Parts: sequence; structure tokens; C-alpha cells
Amino acid sequence: MTSHKTSQTMKPATAAKKLGVYLEATPAEFREGVVSRDELNALQTDPPEWLRELRRNGPHPRPVVAARLGVSISGLARGGITDPLTTEQINALKADMPEWLERERATQAEVRKEAARAKEKKAERERPQS
Repeated sequence: MTSHKTSQTMKPATAAKKLGVYLEATPAEFREGVVSRDELNALQTDPPEWLRELRRNGPHPRPVVAARLGVSISGLARGGITDPLTTEQINALKADMPEWLERERATQAEVRKEAARAKEKKAERERPQS
């Protein structure tokens, strides 16, 4: 008996998420087909021009926008940002630094600090007592 290895495929939305790009901005042939694991790996290791351009200039999906602004996705929503943004729009927000962005960045910094503190406390509890 020989087993036939079938290639895993995924929907374009899943592939776009893994690539960190906004699905609606991808070429039609990408959105209308399926993407195999091998194709995804090829896109990640040697991205075509359209993918490099999307990653560079956007529009970017909310997780990418949030990461570039240094806030959470929830923080974006609280700030009224629900649509994808381009790199230019993200940079303009950083330059203007509206009050909501300052507040959300401070909140995110506190969350990170608390997570680091909790991780350190857990590590201390797990260390063997001598």
C-alpha cells in the first residue's frame, strides 16, 4: 500500500491572514482560488511584487495596523479605527498622535508590563527551592 500525500489547501482569507495582508487588496486570482501549503511557503520565502507592495504600503488589516501603532485591536476600535489603513495613514496618525492613541499606547504598555511581571512571578514559583 502506498499512501498518497495530498497537499493541504486553505481559503484565500486564511492565506491572506497568514501573510499579514488585507484580502480585498490582493489580486483577483489570489482571492478566487485556493492556496496550497507549498504556495503559501513560496509566497512567504519569495514574495511577488504585489505582495511586497501590499506589505510596504497597504492597505493593512487591523492586526497589522494595531501592531504598527503599538495598540491592541480593541484599542483601534475604541479609537474609531475600523477600516484598513495604508502605511501613509498609519504614519500620519503617529505624527498627529491623537489623544486616544496616546491613551491606548499607555494602556498597551501597562498590559505588557503586567504580563512580564506575571511571567516572572510564575518563573519564580516554578524554580526549585534550595
